[in-house]
Amino acid sequence: MPIFNFTTAGESHGRALVATIEGLPAGLPIDQTFINHELWRRQQGYGRGGRMKIETDTVQILTGVRHGETLGSPIAVMVENRDFQNWLEVMAAEKPAQPPERDRKVIRPRPGHADLVGGMKYDRRDLRDILERASARETTMRVAVGAFAKLLLSEFGIELASHVIQLGEISIANREASWEQIKAAYDDTMLRCVDKQAETEMIARIDKAGVEEGDTLGGIFEIVAKGCPPGLGSHTSWASKLDGQLAQAVMSIHATKAVELGEGVANAALPGSLVHDEIGYNADEKSFYRMSNRAGGLEGGMTNGEELRVRGYLKPIATLRKRLRSVHIETKEVMEADFERSDVTAVPAAGVIGEAMVAIVLANAMREKFGGDSLREMKRNYESYCQQIREY
Repeated sequence: MPIFNFTTAGESHGRALVATIEGLPAGLPIDQTFINHELWRRQQGYGRGGRMKIETDTVQILTGVRHGETLGSPIAVMVENRDFQNWLEVMAAEKPAQPPERDRKVIRPRPGHADLVGGMKYDRRDLRDILERASARETTMRVAVGAFAKLLLSEFGIELASHVIQLGEISIANREASWEQIKAAYDDTMLRCVDKQAETEMIARIDKAGVEEGDTLGGIFEIVAKGCPPGLGSHTSWASKLDGQLAQAVMSIHATKAVELGEGVANAALPGSLVHDEIGYNADEKSFYRMSNRAGGLEGGMTNGEELRVRGYLKPIATLRKRLRSVHIETKEVMEADFERSDVTAVPAAGVIGEAMVAIVLANAMREKFGGDSLREMKRNYESYCQQIREY
């Protein structure tokens, strides 16, 4: 079991989304304004749908925090769904005395979504029972949990940010964006793209896809973590390798179909002499460093002290106004798929969710490495390890 662990629950149009968090040390300062700001960032981005105008996500901390500090016990948090008022009958927990006037039953599965296979697996004839939980609305709680993880990491000088590298067929001119460029776009409400010329073209492409074509767009987002100490993760077993944990965490984000660490895709076509990061030593700082960072801050399943860089490849959203062919699950008649309110693209939001997932993996790795029931104890252990690294 991970040391820093979480579970989410809730449906897209249900009463609320909730999460429980275990493994944070006692004494960690909790800034609720920061957590709500992270939730706000998830809702930004050009091409988002009408749901973002309905919900203003704010977190309620129910347990595990007192007077602004963690207690070391499990934390429970909740975000209410404001749209639930419009779904009271459809999403009621109690069995209705008679069918709702508008039951919003889903019987024409959407290609590329969990609808059909989920209905088959769980034996549900109303596919709303599947799509409500399969919805990316669930990631609201991942971002909330990730904000707690970021607060822990910040105590050790670790920061995270993300940006959009590609949207549809349009890519930024220089994919090697610096930390300073990416951090400067942290609160960008458009596309969080460091290349403003490319961003202008992306916005025009979103307008064309959404208005003229009734279609959706995917893309590539990159998460960067700065300040990770060398040695998080381990080479000793497959499950301990941090690169594997990061790949699983980012791949779990809705619609993500591929994950890249560092320059992994380009490196596959190059000779080793142009791939591996040569090692140098800074005598003044008594530290090793890499002369490049094609590995994305990971070697042998462990952080090496360089910037951690992870990319997620997002497919176009599976719910689109340009309806695709499907089959009625009862009559087996060929029909158009059902349509639920949707975004044109969610690549910027996926980057924020990616930050949260990477933060969660790193928080667990830090807790595993440095332990401690309290933040003070964890910091003592961390400082001792840093001294060991300096003396190496």
